[in-house]
Amino acid sequence: MSRVCQGFTHCAVVAVAVASLMLLQSNSWAQEQSPLTVTDGVNRAHIVPTVSQTLEFSPDNGPLFYHSGPVMTGPVKLYAIYWIPAHLQNGGATSLPSSYQTVQTHLLTYYPNHGIDNNNTQYYQSISGTVTYIADTGGVGGTYVDTAPYPASGCNDPLTPGNCITDAQIQAEIQRVMTLKGWTGGINNMFLLFTSSGEGSCMGTSCAYVSYCAYHSFIAGTEPIFYSNDPYGENGYCQIEGVPSPNNDPAADTAATAASHEISETITDPMLNAWYSPQGNEIGDLCIYKYGLNSWDAGKANQDWSGWNFELQMEYDNHTRECVQVGP
Repeated sequence: MSRVCQGFTHCAVVAVAVASLMLLQSNSWAQEQSPLTVTDGVNRAHIVPTVSQTLEFSPDNGPLFYHSGPVMTGPVKLYAIYWIPAHLQNGGATSLPSSYQTVQTHLLTYYPNHGIDNNNTQYYQSISGTVTYIADTGGVGGTYVDTAPYPASGCNDPLTPGNCITDAQIQAEIQRVMTLKGWTGGINNMFLLFTSSGEGSCMGTSCAYVSYCAYHSFIAGTEPIFYSNDPYGENGYCQIEGVPSPNNDPAADTAATAASHEISETITDPMLNAWYSPQGNEIGDLCIYKYGLNSWDAGKANQDWSGWNFELQMEYDNHTRECVQVGP
């Protein structure tokens, strides 16, 4: 159940905090200031940068500020679409093993009510004077394996020549599966599209494995569709050296930490106008590729969720002004 403003003392504190943050908005901070916000001229997205791209950005130590937009107060339903055609556009082999899918499905199943999602509960929205905090509730809304062919390559990802889908093609696939399955959009639903090995993508001039490892965005409408593009987990581009693989599948574990990053950012900044730093960076950006202590699975994992182990990047705690594995 969402926390709302209750009690004189709590309401007074929240009112002062919200008023202060509203004043800060006069500085006209915008996510466009962040190199992690990209566009194709029609839509905007916020990316998980590759390891090499991360090294080029200036450090951002926060904090995050509220910019009046909505958050996902919950319960959040997470939907996984696994797009696995018989072959790539150029006829090459491709795969997305069932074990890989299992890791992602368990991530979506147990993300709510556990460490990283607990951290989200300190963030809130203020709509028409009503303050509502994020609740760490929800789970998997559904999964679907799509074996339909990829559309004709619509972009130029230099690391996957001939095999590249645009953001418009990604949106079309998500909406097609939603119609097929009877899934609906809305502020508390998120759709994660996992593509198979060898398939690239581009958002404008930013492409998979060159600029990003994943991104989140939304399709505007009366029931907005919040989604992420989750390319295959190429750990050579999307994971730092020496990070363990608790599921004995480096590609699956690499995809899982990127997906966790995108879930956290979609919950706290679904329309790219809620919680971000003065530099325009979101909750996951401030802790990218930072994992902390590995206390589980004989030192191979930093999260144990109902018996499932994960190695997931930490997320930013606005209270302590640091990256954490579990919330307040």
